[in-house]
Amino acid sequence: MVTAVVVLLVAVAAAPAQQQLGERYFDETGHTVRGNFLTHFDANGGLEVFGYPITDEFVNAGGRLVQYFQNARFEYYPENPADSQVQLGKLAEELGLAHPPLAANQIPAANDPRCLYFVATGHSVCNAFLDFFLEHGGVAVFGYPIGEYGIENQRLVQAFQQARMEWHPELPARQRVQLTALGTLAFKAFKLDPGLTAPGASQFKAFPRLSVRASPKWPVTGSAGSQTIYVFVGDQHGIAVKGATVRAVAHFASGERTYNLPLPTDNRGITQLEFPFGQAQPGRSVPIDIAVTYNNLTGRTSTSFLPWW
Repeated sequence: MVTAVVVLLVAVAAAPAQQQLGERYFDETGHTVRGNFLTHFDANGGLEVFGYPITDEFVNAGGRLVQYFQNARFEYYPENPADSQVQLGKLAEELGLAHPPLAANQIPAANDPRCLYFVATGHSVCNAFLDFFLEHGGVAVFGYPIGEYGIENQRLVQAFQQARMEWHPELPARQRVQLTALGTLAFKAFKLDPGLTAPGASQFKAFPRLSVRASPKWPVTGSAGSQTIYVFVGDQHGIAVKGATVRAVAHFASGERTYNLPLPTDNRGITQLEFPFGQAQPGRSVPIDIAVTYNNLTGRTSTSFLPWW
């Protein structure tokens, strides 16, 4: 009961602020970032640091509004001051990547310009990893280092509380430090609902373009009779779009006929049109152009059938 109340309070508190600050849909993964999460995303490195969103925002089992990205997890704390309401989950710690602190004789010299030691965790950051760390937000974005750099799977890496860096010498100079996809790894390791990663899981999802398919019930017919055309409307990920209106234009040898389908697409994204025709020319295909409208979006496709006898 307490958990349910907390979930409700977080969702209610988050909704007004999130709705006021805009949203951005990422076609690459089919997910939307909005509100305070979007503001934090843009202000702290965007795609280069966090990668693409792999879920929409959702309330986790602990009653916290969160969103997973390829490299990170955003967490919303409406009870905090405005500048600290969005925090990053300590994914590397949660995944068990921490190491014991350095021994006293291993701590870099305080005047070493290529290394920076952090008393908070007893680890240092050096060289190219230090440059990337300082240029992309430091502790606020990555957290403190929780281990020294080392080799893993033939790759130089270093873990921080909220991220892990990788060294890729084969890439151009400005791209040699990359971030591990800890968000993706953590999502799988924590065995979260895989449905959360499916495109269109959120009510806030936008539809950048429509995908339209159409087919006749009878591909081959007689020269007279009736035909039924089935139309499916989805977004670019194949998720059904409900409420789209459809118009069909059939090109008979005797002339064009236009049909406005009487019903919009249903919750499966499907609608259909049945129409009679008479004395079509045998052996001549009847092309049918389909035009779809949904809000301010349009989509087109075509199909045909062949009168044969």
